[in-house]
Amino acid sequence: MIKSKEDLKHYLEMDRQALSIKYKKPKLLGDEVWRFQIITRKVEYYLNVKNSIVYRPILHWLRLKRHILGTLLGFSIPTNVFGPGMSISHRGTVIVNSKTKIGKNCRIHNCVVIGRAPVIGDNCYIGPGVKIFGKIEIADNIKIGANSVVNKSFLEPGVTIAGVPAKVVSRSE
Repeated sequence: MIKSKEDLKHYLEMDRQALSIKYKKPKLLGDEVWRFQIITRKVEYYLNVKNSIVYRPILHWLRLKRHILGTLLGFSIPTNVFGPGMSISHRGTVIVNSKTKIGKNCRIHNCVVIGRAPVIGDNCYIGPGVKIFGKIEIADNIKIGANSVVNKSFLEPGVTIAGVPAKVVSRSE
């Protein structure tokens, strides 16, 4: 959660690095996903730090921009869900419940639905078409294969899970 201007800068830099972007500012065309992530982080900053009547017009403007861009990209991602290093691979449907908590350095692909209130650890990879739902926990360094349905907790770190329903398919050594 962003609690200061320094946190905002840290989150923005971690997100940029997670997306493997070399330049400092998004291009006018072609960087819509990165632009969405920047606006999301700014909304989080103004919600958590600058939540006074003076900053409300800025917050409302940023929320409007975020809503429009999110609709164009197919994203329904609430604020204060992702840790630093959020990496959305490209445009496409991504739906995340507001009670979800996702750790740092999470790579998420398109057509992903995360429902109810899962807690997802750090350094996780969520492949295309994955469905995660329920009050479950996913440990750190877990990779979730494409089109998997995760409906139970996986507490062993460093495993790869896949299938319907998901099960461990490999362990990292």
